[in-house]
Amino acid sequence: MLFWLKKTVGFWLMPVPFCLGLMTLGALLMLSRRRMRAGRRLAIGGFALLLVYSNSYVGRALITPLETAHPAIPDLAAGAPVPARLAASEFIVVLGGGNGYAPGLAANHLLSSGALARITEAVRLLRVVPGAKLVVCGPIFGPVESHALVLARTAISLGLDEKRVVVIDHARDTEEEAAAVRRVVAGAPIALVTSAWHMPRAAALFRHEGIDALPAPTDFHSHRDSDTPAALLRWELPALERSTLAVRERLGYLWIWLRGKT
Repeated sequence: MLFWLKKTVGFWLMPVPFCLGLMTLGALLMLSRRRMRAGRRLAIGGFALLLVYSNSYVGRALITPLETAHPAIPDLAAGAPVPARLAASEFIVVLGGGNGYAPGLAANHLLSSGALARITEAVRLLRVVPGAKLVVCGPIFGPVESHALVLARTAISLGLDEKRVVVIDHARDTEEEAAAVRRVVAGAPIALVTSAWHMPRAAALFRHEGIDALPAPTDFHSHRDSDTPAALLRWELPALERSTLAVRERLGYLWIWLRGKT
């Protein structure tokens, strides 16, 4: 019950539903003469806020602090030394990122762009840590295979031995994934792979479970050389997506902070 309540409240606090909700409420209030001024203010406020979230500069400003909180694992050239913490990792853990379903398509074509980036990064790391196992997370929604299984099939198609894959398909969110991974790894060192904007919250939840994970962020939506003066004058859907991800993660972090899980 709490899980679905959290999801419902979180959905309506996202930029697009929240702004559209303000505009709709404002339009309804404007039907009344007594409330027309308040309605106009709500509608204008919702529209203005949606414009702010859709601005390229604002989107990058919101997401960049999240994506730069943990450095990415650098290029791992053949023969070059592997970073010590990565070399010591016994598990490479990939958090779920979503997928679709379409008969006849290969597993990698079903994954969302974020999930594909995560599993690709994990396979890259596993190639230089041959003794490590891959842990993939993602639940079953509906009468189809779990997201974890789609991730596993993608990794195997990229050349990973299926004997190195551990599937966790009952955890529904990051908090449940952290608890499930703790039971699987039993205190062994791990590397944690998830989207860069999601890493601060994920790392906090894994620390709370007593897991000192090496962050291996991927799926970056912003880069340090991307900000230009022209961004102030550009409104675009990718900017709205960056703002949405940033707002969602900050709300998620606030939720676990209020419950003492950071």
